[in-house]
Amino acid sequence: MKINVDIDCTPQEARNFLGLPDLTPIHDAYLDQMKKAISEGISPDMIEAMMRNWAPFGEAGMGMWRKMFEQMSGTGTSGA
Repeated sequence: MKINVDIDCTPQEARNFLGLPDLTPIHDAYLDQMKKAISEGISPDMIEAMMRNWAPFGEAGMGMWRKMFEQMSGTGTSGA
């Protein structure tokens, strides 16, 4: 036997039905910070801090990201 149930609701209604928390204020605060960082310019230090938060794979992984960004920006050493 096969039963299909179609539910027509918004994502917010689905989250409320399942008892999930409303993260809209946190999402809005995050977007405000990202907009501010983009409008003020992003420094290499900010990129490194973001990568450390997003990718917890140790110093070897950070070295890979650093090398990639240096190659993209042209600030890396050549021939090394």
